[in-house]
Amino acid sequence: MGVIAHNVANVCTDQFKKSRAVLTEGPNESVQAEIERSGSQGYPAVNPSNIQTDEKEPSNVDLAEEIPQTILTQSGYSANLKAIQTHDEMIGMVLDILG
Repeated sequence: MGVIAHNVANVCTDQFKKSRAVLTEGPNESVQAEIERSGSQGYPAVNPSNIQTDEKEPSNVDLAEEIPQTILTQSGYSANLKAIQTHDEMIGMVLDILG
């Protein structure tokens, strides 16, 4: 979610390249996040007064991609939270049975 927030915050920053968090499985069933920077270019900036392309390269962040990604990330957090809650409940039940 932090990477998405960083991208959205820099949507109007010239020459900013968006990043993506890529989750991979690590040792002992852990999850590791790696941040990858996109090398794609933004659309050339157009000066409306004389319809010329400016030398500045705009950000390559597309809000139409970033906003749905926040929904997916939030759903992932909710699913992980529910799994942890279920785990805690199961441990509690086992301890009640043994106690």
